[in-house]
Amino acid sequence: MAEYENNAYFWQKVDTLFLSSDLKVSRKKGETHPRFKNLIYPVDYGRLADTAEVAPEVSVYIGSEAHTVVTALVVAADILQKTLDVKILVGCTEEETDAVLRFLNQTDYQKTVLIRRGSSIPSWGLTDN
Repeated sequence: MAEYENNAYFWQKVDTLFLSSDLKVSRKKGETHPRFKNLIYPVDYGRLADTAEVAPEVSVYIGSEAHTVVTALVVAADILQKTLDVKILVGCTEEETDAVLRFLNQTDYQKTVLIRRGSSIPSWGLTDN
């Protein structure tokens, strides 16, 4: 099963999803959360506005590096909303990634895990051509 984990083809699809979508920035770095005034955004924040109608818009945290590179994903488990939510990190440095994780894990109601970008190509993806 390891060849299916964190491979380049998965990240290619994530890149395509991000680059082909309409990103709407709604919060700038340093702004407070609209409902939870103690939460301050560590980087710019937005959503992919034109994703599937059956799913909620995808959250995006935008770092200071190139905005064309998805650097990681964050999966959040929220017991208040009873949801699992995937968030995209774009152009985030290690420091910005850590800051986003601290931001998202501040409450006892939501906890997250980070999925770092991988680049391995599974054996079934290799050809002799």
